[in-house]
Amino acid sequence: MNLSPTPILHVDMDAFYASVEVRDDPSLAGRPVVVGGAANGRGVVAAASYPARRFGVRSAMPTAEALRLCPELVVVPPNFEKYTAESRKIMRIFRAYTPLVEPLSLDEAFLDVTGCELSSGDPLEIGRAIKRDILRETGLVASVGIASSKFIAKLASDMDKPDGFRVILPDDVQTVLAPLPVSSIFGVGPRTAKRLEAMGVRTIAELARLPRDEVAKRFGASGAWIHDLAHGIDTRRVTPRRDEKSYSLERTFPKDIHSREELRLRLLEFCEELAFRLRDAGLRGRTVTIKARYPSFKTLTRTHTLSFSTNVGVRFYSAARELLDRIPQGPLRLLGLQIANLDDVRTPHQGMLFGSNPTETEAPAESPERARFADRIERVSPGLDRLRRKYGRGVVIPASLLGREASTGRDGTTGAFGGAARAEAPESGATTELDLDEPPAE
Repeated sequence: MNLSPTPILHVDMDAFYASVEVRDDPSLAGRPVVVGGAANGRGVVAAASYPARRFGVRSAMPTAEALRLCPELVVVPPNFEKYTAESRKIMRIFRAYTPLVEPLSLDEAFLDVTGCELSSGDPLEIGRAIKRDILRETGLVASVGIASSKFIAKLASDMDKPDGFRVILPDDVQTVLAPLPVSSIFGVGPRTAKRLEAMGVRTIAELARLPRDEVAKRFGASGAWIHDLAHGIDTRRVTPRRDEKSYSLERTFPKDIHSREELRLRLLEFCEELAFRLRDAGLRGRTVTIKARYPSFKTLTRTHTLSFSTNVGVRFYSAARELLDRIPQGPLRLLGLQIANLDDVRTPHQGMLFGSNPTETEAPAESPERARFADRIERVSPGLDRLRRKYGRGVVIPASLLGREASTGRDGTTGAFGGAARAEAPESGATTELDLDEPPAE
């Protein structure tokens, strides 16, 4: 069977977070279960089991709404340390078959199995073996899609869930795509779908029949992209490592926060959490951005670029605190922090002869006392990080955070410093934090 010159697998765990919780608590088997935040306040669902989905419960839905749809729903707070550990096992299984693994998140990845026939078999044999290995080593179930491109492979893995296994041959691509709604295309979100519907386009077949130039004219570069996908054209390759562009973390609070001192402490939590992640990944960052959202949903950002890159939390906090002071007073429903302009710790520091470069928002230079303190923290950080990895990230925290409960996100996530738990595929290095306060942007 000739699938493709470059056979692609997309492996996706079925209801991953919820499945881990059900596995670890057999009393939950067969019951509607969600992993997420509490119903009081602004809690949302991070993952829903398949019995829960039969009631219309889905991820990103407010937990209170999920309970209205399914009063018997069991709500379990998330444990991302546990999910990350399971993810590492799964990624190791993938790499036992091919080095070309592109993690997308904790629970899914693309695999390119080109040239693996002699060692592991054809793509179908590899897909079935991966499912068996995952079930045997983790007790969890995966769905596998196999096709000639990433887009079609991902589509295939969704078709027979749960416990799915679908192969889409090149000659069958148009037949499979034609009746599907345009929202099935990667990159077509609710707003784009509505614009296409206004043009009389509801299915992929209807989109494919439009002239490519017309779609590109209406939607720009993304129009050409979705038109190509409607024809099954996707030339993206499986990329084992994605360059990290930024690390970010944000929280939508259960109740609006009025106190500036409380917001500063939240920022300190975020700075310590992201600094630990950067050190763990062997990275430093230079550009600090804070994001603030008011109850009216008005959102402001402020940015400062440091004179040199660092992975020390107090240095990030020094800039972040000054940026927060430039945000107009008022209660906030959301606060976020992003560290960008990343480089490898092995890259030598290059000092500035005449000071720092101009930035979007200037912040005062680091005082000599604060610089000396930060230097001391930087020297002891490797030892402290070893303690955190061995005994938990909360074993060493800034004194000002002692006695405080870790801040909890709407999906129930917490971190050792009060920030969000890791939401990235651990081997990919790329971090994505999704705030579920509003639907994700297309």
